[in-house]
Formats: sequence, C-alpha cells, structure tokens
Amino acid sequence: MLHRGRIFYFMTIPALLLFFVFHTYPALQGIFYSFTNWRGYGEWEFVGLKNYFNVFQDFRALHAYGFTFQFAIVGTILVNILSLIIALGLNANVYFQKTLRAIYFIPNILSILIVGFIFKFIFTQFLPQIATFTGIESLSQSILGNPTTAWLGIVFMAVWQATAFNTILYLAGLQTVPGDIYEAAAIDGTGPWRRFFSITFPLIAPFFTINMVLSMKGFLMVFDHIVALTGGGPGQSTESISLLIYRGGFGGGEFAYQSANAVIYFIIIVAISVFQLRVLQKREVDL
Repeated sequence: MLHRGRIFYFMTIPALLLFFVFHTYPALQGIFYSFTNWRGYGEWEFVGLKNYFNVFQDFRALHAYGFTFQFAIVGTILVNILSLIIALGLNANVYFQKTLRAIYFIPNILSILIVGFIFKFIFTQFLPQIATFTGIESLSQSILGNPTTAWLGIVFMAVWQATAFNTILYLAGLQTVPGDIYEAAAIDGTGPWRRFFSITFPLIAPFFTINMVLSMKGFLMVFDHIVALTGGGPGQSTESISLLIYRGGFGGGEFAYQSANAVIYFIIIVAISVFQLRVLQKREVDL
C-alpha cells in the first residue's frame, strides 16, 4: 500500500506543479497587478480599487459587456434548440445513423479560426454575389460590414460550430432513456409531443443543465470567432470582453486595468454559472 501511494504521488505532483505554474500562479499574479497601475512594462505602484471603479465608468467596456451578454444569450438559446432537435433525429431509427452522427460532429473538430475565415469569405464574397445575381438587395452587401448586423454573422458561425458538441451530449442523454417507457406510452395512446414533454425531456434534464451552463460559459468567453470574422468591428460594434482585455492588456499599455476587468469578468461568469446550476437543478427536481 505504501509503494502504491508513492506511485500516485509521483503521478499527481508533477501535474499539480505544472497546473500551478502555468495556471494558478499567472492568475494570482494578474489579480495582484489589478491593484496597481502597471502598464505591462516599467515601474508600477499600488492604486487600490481604482481600476475596478474605472471599469464601471468605461463606456467601451460597458458596450463590450452588453454585446457579449447579448451574443451569449442568443447563442445559448439557439444552440440548445438546434442540438436537441438534431439529437432527437439522430436518435431515431434512420438509415446511416452512425455516419450521420459522425458528419454532424465534424464542425466540433475544426479550428475556429479556419472556420471563421471560411465564413468570412461566405459573408463577404459568396452571399453578396449570389444576392446581386438573384436581385436580393438586402444581402447584396456583406452583413459583417454593417454595425447592426455584423453580430448576426458571428452568432450564425458560433452556433453552427457549437451545435455539434451539444448534440453529442444530448445523444448521450437520450441513450439513457429506457425504451420500454416509450412502448408503455405508445400503448396508452400518448402522442409524440406528450411523450417528449412528459418522458424524454424530464429524463434528460441533467444533460440540458450541463449543456446550458457550458454553452453560456463558452459564448461569454467568445474570442476566436470575432477575431476571424470582424476583428471587433465595424468600429467596436462586435468587440467582446475577451477581445477588449486582450487588446488593452497586451497591446494598449493597460495591463493592470484590463487585469481588473478580467477579475470582474471571471466573477460574473462564475456567478452566472452557479445561478444556472441552482435554477436548472431545481427544475430537474420539479420535473
């Protein structure tokens, strides 16, 4: 037993040290610098909570928060609706079921930046050319060049790629539903909608919870999609919090200020995730 315990220590301690050096220590260092005026270089001095107060007075930061929340809410709703519908279809007795499951999972393994560049070509070249040829004036210009519609292109791409992972989770949940329950419901003459809301959805409610939490967290941290499609433009209309922190912290001489912004953002994401878990898990019990 003593020899076995040593083996476990040799396996876990290096991983723990690597995690601390490359994750925990930089995070603690960022929190420390958030109370200073460090620009990422040169000297610094403590400024207390000044950076945190300035974040709530920064119009650019507030706009980024508003855009990010809007994007995350819309994306989370669309992803879960589409992935649940696709999972229900793939769980049915259809031809080429396994092949279709593999095809629907392909977007999840593709690089976000590569997918973003492809969608950028579609939105800026392919769709406008087709719209011009067919006489659809509303799509004759790229939606990414319009401040009011650019975020819709980002949502479309993000939802298309994120749906694959959520679909797999819903499929895993549907596999846990016993088939004899559906047989008993069919004997009782229960319709498909009734079976879904009274049997299927309550039994896969835990998977719905984890999908909602993971989707919201992932969309709140959106970065690569925006870099590939719009770069935060036009202007700053599609600038997310992650992109603002990156630009200001590493290229704008605002390392300490954006570190404070990152701390606030971390607290918000944790609070939203905990709130989702509490509400949705309570909903699971009610179902």
